[in-house]
Amino acid sequence: MLHVSDPNFAERTRNSFQRQAIMHLLGAEMREVEAGRVLIALPFKPELSQQHGFFHGGVTATIADSAGGYAGFTLFGPTDSVLTVEFKLNLIAPADGECLFAEGRVKKPGRTLTVCEMDVWVEKQGRRKDCAVGLQTLMRVTDRPDIAEAG
Repeated sequence: MLHVSDPNFAERTRNSFQRQAIMHLLGAEMREVEAGRVLIALPFKPELSQQHGFFHGGVTATIADSAGGYAGFTLFGPTDSVLTVEFKLNLIAPADGECLFAEGRVKKPGRTLTVCEMDVWVEKQGRRKDCAVGLQTLMRVTDRPDIAEAG
């Protein structure tokens, strides 16, 4: 059972996501927010591809990092923020599709460090194909209003 520290976590999480300039640049959108879980979608555009026309691995890693980070963020207090300490992402298949999805889920919440799992898949012609899996460690940032303001 996950403990939610802020009853307004969904609104706070969505607001923070809206302030991420990289998500705007890529065209990503936060589709689902639950306690300990976030889903981000990114429609394909050629500017996000590598030389073979697949989503670039860096783009895949970027939305995976955000999905995991925001999954952890949903459990933090209203004045807390989040920073990624580390993550590992295994690219298990080419990200060849019309839309890329990244789901982050809290695996182990903690007072300071939180561990999340990330799954990334593409959808093409209505079919889902897994393309990456990852594990991430997050740090809860407290008593830093300069960081918490930016979310």
